[in-house]
Amino acid sequence: MFDTVREVGSVRAVEPVRLETIEDAVLPEAGEAVYAGFPSPAQDYWSGDIDLGEHLIRDRTSTFIVRAVGSSMERAGIYDGDRLIVDRSITPQNGHIVIAILDGELTVKRLRSDRGRISLCAENPAFPDITIAELSDLTIWGVVTWVLHRASRV
Repeated sequence: MFDTVREVGSVRAVEPVRLETIEDAVLPEAGEAVYAGFPSPAQDYWSGDIDLGEHLIRDRTSTFIVRAVGSSMERAGIYDGDRLIVDRSITPQNGHIVIAILDGELTVKRLRSDRGRISLCAENPAFPDITIAELSDLTIWGVVTWVLHRASRV
């Protein structure tokens, strides 16, 4: 439903799925906040529904879901198998997490620009940053706006 795996050079990549092809997700919302500090007595009622699309998607026509593969972005909270909501209408800025196509290969990295030098930076010290060489072919495909992953594997 979310993606199709394909080969791009030596890298496994996923075909993005446009969000307008996925049914709206409307869920009930609890009326009380959940405290991350000390427990508080819980109210057992719902305050209404919440439309996840309204909160997660800025522009349906340019928003896609892609699946992350690998561990290079773990310190940014992106883990192997996570779904990334990517908006192609956002102009990439220094510090954004982006989906990039570098010399024909897809990657998710943090975009850095310093004095005219562009780098794609991993968020895991086991992976080197990639400084973009002058003759490299770089396309920023989209900006990651949300990361979806399970709180625990059940």
